[in-house]
Amino acid sequence: MKTTLDELLALTTVVDSGSITAAAEQLGQTASGVSRALSRLEEKLEVTLLHRTTRRLELTEEGRAFVLQARKIVASVEDAEEQMALRRQRPAGRLRVNAASPFMLHVIVPLVAGFRAQYPDIELELHSSDQIIDLIEQRTDVAIRIGPLRDSTLHARPLGSNRLRVLASPGYLTQFGAPQTVEELNGRSLLGFTQPETLNQWPLRHECGQYWQVTPSIKASSGETLRQLALEGAGLVCLADFMTRQDREDGRLVQVLEAHTVDVRQPIHAVYYRNTALASRITCFLDYVSGRLG
Repeated sequence: MKTTLDELLALTTVVDSGSITAAAEQLGQTASGVSRALSRLEEKLEVTLLHRTTRRLELTEEGRAFVLQARKIVASVEDAEEQMALRRQRPAGRLRVNAASPFMLHVIVPLVAGFRAQYPDIELELHSSDQIIDLIEQRTDVAIRIGPLRDSTLHARPLGSNRLRVLASPGYLTQFGAPQTVEELNGRSLLGFTQPETLNQWPLRHECGQYWQVTPSIKASSGETLRQLALEGAGLVCLADFMTRQDREDGRLVQVLEAHTVDVRQPIHAVYYRNTALASRITCFLDYVSGRLG
């Protein structure tokens, strides 16, 4: 059997206070409980640490040597607990964040300077992936996922949502004209995703429903690639507001078929493992991001 911290604390407190009764008062225990802890410690070490009499306690030679090490161990634990308390007050440590490239570029990156100014002791490590990753395998603390969640082993925190719109560049619209009906998309150059196929269901109301399944003329795995293609006038695209807001405000992309567009919101979640205690550095990062996503 191994020595426990409670037994070491009982020994050092008895030595410092001068009696088992005084030590029990300090520790909030009974005198018999402290005495049993000392006896268990001596049994495990197979040595006598204290000579006990009705009048006094005296450390043996072995006891004096052992109590020096016991003090260091107790002090180390107390120091570690103090450091954890300080980290809760001022979060610190490395934080590994994973997100799809468009979200990382258009949402996370613009927030980094402000976050670092507020939490200078947190070391950010940012990773981009357009595929769903294994958090443990990739050594990731938190991942941002957009769309419906399917992994039940993860704990999820909602951060917000973003609307989907069908867009095109002014150059494309000048050359080919803006479609006036959903059916006019047939035969147009459409930009879509390689996977999942659900991203190629555009939220457009028509006589057969509220989604229009497109067959892309050009496919890409990344929304950022599709955005760049749209900016170059390669075709029509359906993307989330978080990556096209500035483009729309500056007139580089223009919404089309607005009257036919269904107000569909993609949920945005932060995910992490259920069996992982949520460190303060993760909490403050998610609070910071969600507060600015609105």
